[in-house]
Amino acid sequence: MDPNPRSTFRNRVLASGLVTREQLETTIESLWPAGETGPAPAQHLADEQLANRLVEEGLLNRWQATEILRGHSKFYLGPYRLLDSIGQGGMGQVYKAEHTIMGRIVAVKVLPLHKASPEAVTGFMREIRAQAQLDHGNLVRALDAGYDRKVHYLVTEYVPGTDLRKLVRRQGKLGMAAAASIISQAAIGLEHAHESGLIHRDVKPGNILVTPEGRAKVSDLGLIAFLDNDPVPGWQKNKTVGTADYLSPEQIKSPGNLTPASDIYSLGCTLYYTVTGKVPFPGGTQREKSLAHCQARPIDPRRFNPELSDEFVDVIWAMMEKDVSQRISSAAEVVARLAPWVTGEQLALAAYQSGSGVLQGATPPPVRAGGSLPPSGSLSDTQPSFDFGPYPSTTGDESPSQGSQATHPVASASDETLPTGPSRERPSKLQILLESSRGLPVELQRRSGLPPLALTMVILGVSAAIACLLAIAISSL
Repeated sequence: MDPNPRSTFRNRVLASGLVTREQLETTIESLWPAGETGPAPAQHLADEQLANRLVEEGLLNRWQATEILRGHSKFYLGPYRLLDSIGQGGMGQVYKAEHTIMGRIVAVKVLPLHKASPEAVTGFMREIRAQAQLDHGNLVRALDAGYDRKVHYLVTEYVPGTDLRKLVRRQGKLGMAAAASIISQAAIGLEHAHESGLIHRDVKPGNILVTPEGRAKVSDLGLIAFLDNDPVPGWQKNKTVGTADYLSPEQIKSPGNLTPASDIYSLGCTLYYTVTGKVPFPGGTQREKSLAHCQARPIDPRRFNPELSDEFVDVIWAMMEKDVSQRISSAAEVVARLAPWVTGEQLALAAYQSGSGVLQGATPPPVRAGGSLPPSGSLSDTQPSFDFGPYPSTTGDESPSQGSQATHPVASASDETLPTGPSRERPSKLQILLESSRGLPVELQRRSGLPPLALTMVILGVSAAIACLLAIAISSL
């Protein structure tokens, strides 16, 4: 039976290579009521009805059916079958795919034809070659690359889970231990890149992927720069690239002369966002944000997250120091400075020393997301907050600029994969990390029901009593 050549949808189904003619005919027949006679059923089926049945039969998934209805029919790139759209990377569209022979699930980044200018192709090839140099547990690994019917593509490992930006938007600001674990792992990956002579130039929450087990991986090397013999084209050499909310001052002032310290500043901005749910300089234009990164200080993060300790905030300020000579100079130092808040026996340092990037044997820390974002009456993320002055000596919604850019992760699922409902049977390690208690002082206050001042007085009284008993015991010896 002819599956109705007048239906462009059915022609595209066959052209896609996802469904055979025999499978399509069988599906059409299954939609015709038993015992009916008359014209061929294909002439009376709506495309949407047939699409739904092809999905029910498992011949197409929902994304594939929707794309075919929209007019697309190309679902293969070399040996890879496209399964879903993951998002938009810095240099192109990203898809979840399957190797047709090996059955391995991967992420495929594609440079669209309409963007394939000579400059874009050069940049895409730089990304491919740069990522091929890196092999580390805290960096998204490149697996393959190819060129199929005028389309360039890069194949990387597929990382299930979500990116840090989505995680914070869903869970709320993170506690110190959870944030330290994720940022330390990202720093471990960046240290490997820096040792290989590469600078990321676009470190931000959207480019840090977090798996359900709590492993973090840095993704999207589309803007990477080489420290030595940098092959960046002349048209881009002195151009400021990156994301306005996370640009280092030197990316703005001297983009052609960057060091790994630039990534440290961006990672510091990322840590600020992780524990506050706010970008350092919310609101304003990109020019105003750039000026703020060069001259202003962010609002103290403790205003948004009072549970942050002075020591933890000091690390944030040290990472975000505007003077490069005063800033934390290496990603390895970031790992060392955050080690006190990482669970176990300074597992971040152990992972860094082993080169694995995996916090082996880690017990999820007793911290949770730190509560919801500030109430609606507090400072909005979109309200300008530029405060031009020195850094302190001690210590809702996304910013429009971050929300509007095409910087989704290279390899994360389009839908969140962490169980969220109360009916989940077994929480992931990451959920335990985020949902456990927020620390001893807060837990004591919760259990006792006493106001903070009263609880403090009780603790001081108990401490004084213990000191007196010890003194008596010593004097009697």
